[in-house]
Amino acid sequence: MDGQCYALLIDADNVSAKYIKPILTELARYGNITYKRIYGDWTSTQHSSWKDELLKNSITPIQQFSYTQGKNATDSAMIIDAMDILYTNDVDGFCIVSSDSDFTRLVSRLRESGKNVIGMGENKTPEPFRKACDKFTILENLLNEQEPGRTETPREGLSKEKIEEDIVKMILENDDNNKQTGLGEVGSRLVSLHPDFDVRSYGYNMLSKFLEEFPKLELVKKGKFVAVSLKENHGKKTVVDRYVQNLVKNAGEKGIELSTLGNRIYEKYKDFKINDYGYAQFNQYVKSVDQIRVEKAGTILIAKYKEQK
Repeated sequence: MDGQCYALLIDADNVSAKYIKPILTELARYGNITYKRIYGDWTSTQHSSWKDELLKNSITPIQQFSYTQGKNATDSAMIIDAMDILYTNDVDGFCIVSSDSDFTRLVSRLRESGKNVIGMGENKTPEPFRKACDKFTILENLLNEQEPGRTETPREGLSKEKIEEDIVKMILENDDNNKQTGLGEVGSRLVSLHPDFDVRSYGYNMLSKFLEEFPKLELVKKGKFVAVSLKENHGKKTVVDRYVQNLVKNAGEKGIELSTLGNRIYEKYKDFKINDYGYAQFNQYVKSVDQIRVEKAGTILIAKYKEQK
């Protein structure tokens, strides 16, 4: 992304001055910062901590008086300036720094115009603003890099289990197309799915180290290329699970007898053993497969497909 130009717009009402150096360092990874503006009522003592930082870092303060109690004039000033800069068409992207969801529509509008938008805000930043950005960075994570003793917990809703599930889907999709899944692709697609995904939220500074803790995944180095693949046992089970889903779904409403299902599996996967996956009985394994239920018809067990709602 070398050579790209960014406009940095900071909402002083919702961001602490302690973040300014990490913000500038992080944004410099994406390109050159050609606009550096910060918005607030500088007659207020609330922003006194910002004043020294503005001079040190050549940030232009934009005065916005609070004319009416309870109304955020700062938001309006930032939005107007952002649109003015957009129409000059001399930047490739914007960095909007705020923990306020009021900028969600602005971010969407900038992206509609083909601009890359990086959002930055504290952990408390609402979901709509995070999701609207191409990439969202949690400010506490940036401080963690400067102060190794600090630790932050990942935001609620983006569990490691969900991340692993998304990566497994990527690998299976690529496998269907006879394509390997590279480490770089995993990182890019995770950010596309979850703009606020950041390994620093989980105490890591490298995606490769983060992925090493997932039980279903392994990294395979091939020269300079690092591929992400399913570990042998988990990979085989995932493949067999998909085969079972297809067999049962194609059987229709009547389903398929477990004895027949078992024969089909063992014919296709001769080394398949339910013990390898922690099950003592075949019907227990079948019940573990997503979207499959097992029903009893007299003395016969039948597997049926259940559609996801």
